[in-house]
Amino acid sequence: MFLVTVALIWAVAAVTPGPNFLVAVRCSIGGSRRTAVAAVAGTLVGTAVWGVAGWLGITALFTAAPLAYTALKVVGGIYIAWLGIKLIRKARRPVDPSLNELDAVRGPRWAFRLALGTNLANPKTAAFVASLFAAAMPPDPAWWQGLAAVAVMLAISATWYTILVVSLTHHRVASAYRSARRGVDAATGALFVAFGSALALSGR
Repeated sequence: MFLVTVALIWAVAAVTPGPNFLVAVRCSIGGSRRTAVAAVAGTLVGTAVWGVAGWLGITALFTAAPLAYTALKVVGGIYIAWLGIKLIRKARRPVDPSLNELDAVRGPRWAFRLALGTNLANPKTAAFVASLFAAAMPPDPAWWQGLAAVAVMLAISATWYTILVVSLTHHRVASAYRSARRGVDAATGALFVAFGSALALSGR
C-alpha cells in the first residue's frame, strides 16, 4: 500500500513543471533524441541520489545542521540562476541554421551534466522526498522497502520523461523550435533566473 502512495505523490511531482522539466524540454526540442535521452539520464541519476538521501534521512542532517541546508539552497539557487543568465545571453546571439547547437557544440555529455547539476542543485527535492517517505513509509521499514520506493520514483520519472522526449523530438516540433529558438531560450532562461533567485533568497 505504501508504494501506491509513493507512486501517486511522486507522479504529481514528476509532471509538475520545474527546472528538471525545463532542461528536458530544451534538450528535446533543441537537440537530437540522443541529447534528450542523455538529459533524462542525468535527471534520473539526480533523482536516485535524492531518493536514497531522503530514504536515509537527510532531513535529519539538515535539522541538525541548518547552516548546511541554507548554504546548499544559496549555492544551488545561484547555480540555477547562472544557467538562466547563460541561456538569456545565448538567446541574444544570432542563430546559425547550419548547426544543431546542443549536439554540434555541446553534445549529450553536456546535456547529462546540465540535467544532473540542475537536479542536485535543488535541495528542496531532498526535503520533499524525505517528507514523502515520512508520510508513506511504514514504521521501522525494511531496507527493501526504501529501495522499492526509490525504484518506483525512478520508474515514474523515466516513463514521464520518455513520453516527453518522444513527443518533443518529433521533426515538426524541432523545426518549430529552431524558428523560435531565441524566444524559447530567453523565456527558459528567465524562468531559471526567477527560480534560482527565489531559492537563493529563501536561504538567507
